[in-house]
Amino acid sequence: MSSLAFETPERLVPVADQPHIRVSGVGKRFSGNVAVDGVSLDLARGEFVTLLGASGCGKTTLLRIIAGFVAADTGRVHCGGRDVTGQPPAQRRMGLVFQSYALFPTKTVAQNIGFSSHIRSVPRVEAQARVRELAALVELDQLLDRYPHELSGGQQQRVALARALACDPEVLLLDEPMSALDARIRAKLRIDLRRLVSRLGITTLYVTHDQEEAFALSDRVAVMSRGRIEQIGTPAEIYHRPATRFIAEFVGMSNLVTGRATEHGVAVDGGFWPANLPRTIEKGRTVTLLYRPEHLGLVAPARAAVAAGMPGRVEMTTFCGAHVRVQVRLETGEDVVADVPSALHADYRKGQPVCVVPDADNAWILPDGSRP
Repeated sequence: MSSLAFETPERLVPVADQPHIRVSGVGKRFSGNVAVDGVSLDLARGEFVTLLGASGCGKTTLLRIIAGFVAADTGRVHCGGRDVTGQPPAQRRMGLVFQSYALFPTKTVAQNIGFSSHIRSVPRVEAQARVRELAALVELDQLLDRYPHELSGGQQQRVALARALACDPEVLLLDEPMSALDARIRAKLRIDLRRLVSRLGITTLYVTHDQEEAFALSDRVAVMSRGRIEQIGTPAEIYHRPATRFIAEFVGMSNLVTGRATEHGVAVDGGFWPANLPRTIEKGRTVTLLYRPEHLGLVAPARAAVAAGMPGRVEMTTFCGAHVRVQVRLETGEDVVADVPSALHADYRKGQPVCVVPDADNAWILPDGSRP
């Protein structure tokens, strides 16, 4: 691959501690319905941030407001210290990759990549060199004469990415660009995309509803719901330390237990869940604990009767490759889910007795005010 160099005009020299992208109190309504509700968000220069959420949560609208394709009702957008709120997309120096790729069907790969150079009247020799350089960067240099319908989905995605980079953007914006691809290609392209943007040091905002994709790509993840950012943090923080019950249930698989705080955990009717509770939590207070499936151990049927834990019976098992997800109905009537190594698949069959042993060190106490 060639080494691509992006120009940095004098007016865009980074200011110490100044975010590259700053979104301040941005709001948008459509026909009276709230799409984005007073969102504020900062991206550091070179950072990769993902907006994660279900369909209709406002993530694509927010991305298009930042790109300049949708006008915000309230709030401001700054890029590199400049207020770009009122500027059209072409003046914002942002490259956008659409969900549908939006490639020109009657243009070749080379013509699609070079489109921005064409409309900016870049000299032909310079434009052709730019196309070859970008094509080599995304490993399409042998396919420049092909048309979009002659390419695979993954190849089309890379053409769209190269075209977005052709305008020499400060910021790269991607709107669910891998949603139409199969799982194997998505996994490979995630690696390729992350390697590319890291190499270029380009600030990136990515939109997806795919949690695995968000965690694999991002420096930070912003989880959105009903037009608001519920929590922003590293993938590990979002997964292991959710700020609300909504985040705990939306991200990954969760086992949530609500009961009375004791000295060594939480007591529920007919059971006890061990946890290392902070001393600031008063005994007898109602708290909710989160245990991820990998933090619940299962004792095999032969030893279940003598194990120190909560007895139950296997309801269902799901083979997931490296692990098996086991649903257990506890004697208290609650259903919990635990992950065990797939090599132990045969040990857990429907109806067999097991004992659930929670990992007290990995129990997470949900903060006060977690909404149901």
